[in-house]
Amino acid sequence: MIKDKVILLGISGGIAAYKGAELARLFVKAEAEVHVVMTAHAQKFITPLTFQVLTGNPVHTDLFNLYQEKEIGHISLADRADLVVVAPATANLIGKVAAGLADDLLSTVLMATRAPVLFAPAMNVNMWENPIYQRNQQQLQDAGYHFLDPVSGLLACGWEGKGKLPDPEEIFFACQKLLFPHDLKGETVLVTAGPTREELDPVRYLSNYSSGKMGYAIARAAVVRGARVILVSGPSALSPPAGVEFVPVTSAGEMFAAVLEQAEQATVIFKAAAVADYRPAARAGEKIKKQASSLTLELEKNPDILAELGRRKGKALLIGFAAETEDLLQNAQAKLQAKQLDMIIANDVAAAGSGFDVDTNEVTLLFPDGREKGIARMSKEQVAHRLLDEIVLLMKTGSKG
Repeated sequence: MIKDKVILLGISGGIAAYKGAELARLFVKAEAEVHVVMTAHAQKFITPLTFQVLTGNPVHTDLFNLYQEKEIGHISLADRADLVVVAPATANLIGKVAAGLADDLLSTVLMATRAPVLFAPAMNVNMWENPIYQRNQQQLQDAGYHFLDPVSGLLACGWEGKGKLPDPEEIFFACQKLLFPHDLKGETVLVTAGPTREELDPVRYLSNYSSGKMGYAIARAAVVRGARVILVSGPSALSPPAGVEFVPVTSAGEMFAAVLEQAEQATVIFKAAAVADYRPAARAGEKIKKQASSLTLELEKNPDILAELGRRKGKALLIGFAAETEDLLQNAQAKLQAKQLDMIIANDVAAAGSGFDVDTNEVTLLFPDGREKGIARMSKEQVAHRLLDEIVLLMKTGSKG
């Protein structure tokens, strides 16, 4: 939904203006058409040339420059935008817009556009807490403008508190939410992700190579599309996506209990976690010492979370993953039937670019009626949205397994 969209990125005068360069890069990477508008004060912190190089488009700074022959610059920019995001947005700029002032190019575009507008304020904590500023922000929110509040931390001015511009990834995520259709609004999506760990002793465990990237991408995409999202995750280096209800677990037993507790609320369940099939029959209370030349471990089977969900799913859509290294489609088809799934995602984890701990995936979707759909290699975030497209279609057609 961001590809080919016209994004107008406003940069106002603050030390956080440099973060706008990374935000512009994220939009360009998503194949959006990015146009940057800078205030005079913003140009004191970062040059227009930086944004021109990043976006491939001229940077707009002057209210009186014509965009094209017979077109007034600020009106042309305002009309073409699919989304306007201002990051950083200063207290001064927000005050001007709240007062209806339009005395430079950025404020004029903001007054003229009919596109959604997202402000990402950044300022001194005392300015942020000033009741005049808070009144201005509330006035704009009441008028339909969107805000992503600053975060707390050490500010450039030396004060500690709320006022830092969020990371560009968070701003980009907020923009996605404004651009994507909320076709999952009203749904509760439960996603499991990551590996599990089965302890051998206080310092060792059995696990696998799962990073959680696919499950986290699904959770993030579902939030973008308006769903309430519950993410049950094993140990992962990833940060939970903004907006999810996060339930951290460690072992397969803990994941089993957490998933069954949360599943009653879910209308869609994605079982993307790589759960250990077996656990040690007995956990050693102390570190196992290296003594004999070999060591034999006795393992016992973990509960089958997906099979139990299949027995209990009711009206919920249940989607599983088949991570295989051989006989991909045959094994996935057998799992689809045995676990009573509505869709299974067959994933050859031995193939380059589609296994564990990589940023891309290539999968085949299998359905109970025998249909198969291939998804060529693309980013896991793109795959996640393709999967959600299928969920929306299943909901519309009512075709459940």
